[in-house]
Amino acid sequence: MSEEMNNSIDKYGMSESGGVRILCITGEIEGHDNLSKGEKATRYEHMLPLLANLEYDREVKGILFLINTMGGDVSAGLALAEMIAGMKTPTVSLVIGDSHSIGVPIAVSADYSFIVPSATVLLHPVRMNGIVPGTEQTYRQFQSIQDRIIHFISAHSHCPENEVEAMMMENKNIARDLGTILVGKEAVEAGIIDETGTVSDAFEKLDSMIK
Repeated sequence: MSEEMNNSIDKYGMSESGGVRILCITGEIEGHDNLSKGEKATRYEHMLPLLANLEYDREVKGILFLINTMGGDVSAGLALAEMIAGMKTPTVSLVIGDSHSIGVPIAVSADYSFIVPSATVLLHPVRMNGIVPGTEQTYRQFQSIQDRIIHFISAHSHCPENEVEAMMMENKNIARDLGTILVGKEAVEAGIIDETGTVSDAFEKLDSMIK
């Protein structure tokens, strides 16, 4: 394995095989503030130019996204999702562990999505850390951000906006919190993810899209 490829795996979790690139979306989606050292993170300032380069590279035939994230920064996560959704290069996503919070738009942004039977998808209302003003403007801002997420998920899946919002606001599934956890085939039945499958299924689908 070349030194360049080793560096790519260390920095981006990326590897290459026969014109197909494999990218990992893992840990927390890091936003405009750096996370503490030692924390696993997907850094969007690395991923955005990388995705642009892969889209422009004519030798790249397809991209498989391996996803295991607990979510993170909304702005950064939506930027990644929009970037993936706008690519003409065939893309497949595989939720291999968890795709929570802003990880859901990223999972559905690919042309086709898979989830392994034991993996989970979590939808919940928009949250913000730290102290925020308890004003009407703040609530409107939260609602606006949430509406953007709902619209994106619905536009790139088979789940209507009202059902996405209902799952976000569900109060019976999570102790002392709002939201819905979907395990494996439940995410498919809800219309969020296209199909349950394994990494081999994901590669077969990507190969068929390339051919």
